[in-house]
Amino acid sequence: MEPRKLSREDVTRLYHEHGPALLAYASSFVADRALAEDLLHQVFAKLLEGATPLPDVPAAYLYRAVRNAALNTRRNGFRETALDATNSCFVHRGGDNEAALALQVALAELPDEQREAVVMRVWSGMTLDEVAAATGVSLNTVASRYRYALQKLREKLKPFQKMRSCDGRE
Repeated sequence: MEPRKLSREDVTRLYHEHGPALLAYASSFVADRALAEDLLHQVFAKLLEGATPLPDVPAAYLYRAVRNAALNTRRNGFRETALDATNSCFVHRGGDNEAALALQVALAELPDEQREAVVMRVWSGMTLDEVAAATGVSLNTVASRYRYALQKLREKLKPFQKMRSCDGRE
């Protein structure tokens, strides 16, 4: 029996469920929001062709596909643009664009494996077990990558924590 292919409805559902997190993930590889959007749309356009079998863990498949597209783009020498408020994929709850950009920069500076673990866990809400399955590494390795990434992000974003505690915002 041939495996079931992703339908247009499946692809639409996956886009709505995972699109924003995948855009943030793509943006951690490339500085330009438009390029990250293009990468994401390329992945979903390919899925809409209807030739892709339904993956066991769709989120894992999507992250791998976005990562591969981003790495291919990087390898092919795309033009980097500077980050600014219009290129950020993150929105700060309090409207602090500088903090949102700082998060995007801090994520981009993480090793790929650590960034992958954080984005999958925080923005896609995947469990560490699901991240391990998606990345093909052990649960302990994923937990370590996640822990190290959070430590690095806390350190890099410390100035924004101090600002938050000084002005009374939460």
